[in-house]
Amino acid sequence: MHLRPVSQRSTATPSGPARGPGSRVPAVHRVGAIAVALTILAFGLLGFAGGLAFFSTSGSPVLGMSSNGLLSTVSVVTALVLITAALRGPRIASTVMTVVGALFLVSALVNLAILRTSFNVLAFEMSNVAFSVAAGFLLLLLGAYGRFSGHLPPDSPYARPAEPAPVEPLDAPSTPAEFAAERAMRDAEIAVVNHTATPEQQRRVAAMAQVRTRVERRQVWMDLDRTA
Repeated sequence: MHLRPVSQRSTATPSGPARGPGSRVPAVHRVGAIAVALTILAFGLLGFAGGLAFFSTSGSPVLGMSSNGLLSTVSVVTALVLITAALRGPRIASTVMTVVGALFLVSALVNLAILRTSFNVLAFEMSNVAFSVAAGFLLLLLGAYGRFSGHLPPDSPYARPAEPAPVEPLDAPSTPAEFAAERAMRDAEIAVVNHTATPEQQRRVAAMAQVRTRVERRQVWMDLDRTA
């Protein structure tokens, strides 16, 4: 029985090819969006089940927080948006979680400012503010996971393909003498165009005009240098 060297054996597992760190990113975005959505959905549905007044500013306790009919409606709608985004795809889920997370943080600040006023239409208490901050940061973290980074793994769906290195033209100069000839050729051609060329420059430019390629023009110039 012939055994292959260790260096030639396949690294694939029986269940399929090896999966890199970037393969976890879509799962985190989808599962994260659904997990947060289910928590918010439970809060909203329990508020509906309690028959809460829609615009009550005092609210009633639900899962350790305060809620009313309006906040329950907002919670259910937010949960459905997150679930729909997760079902549509990881990229959409990531974007929606980032946006919703930012809105949670803004909501926490705004409702904290109106906490004890008649404008507190969502019946927020400090526990609601704390939950909004925690949920907002969690959504931002999950939405940004594996997407907003300068060092994404190559198998990440958000990694940009590496730009190919510029290919040096085959007719480009490669020696100091060739670089010097290129500079002198360019100066002579500019001088001819500007009608300031010397007779020698005019003669050389005319000689180069008899050939077609860049390499041939450079060779003509260098041959004239040798015979000068």
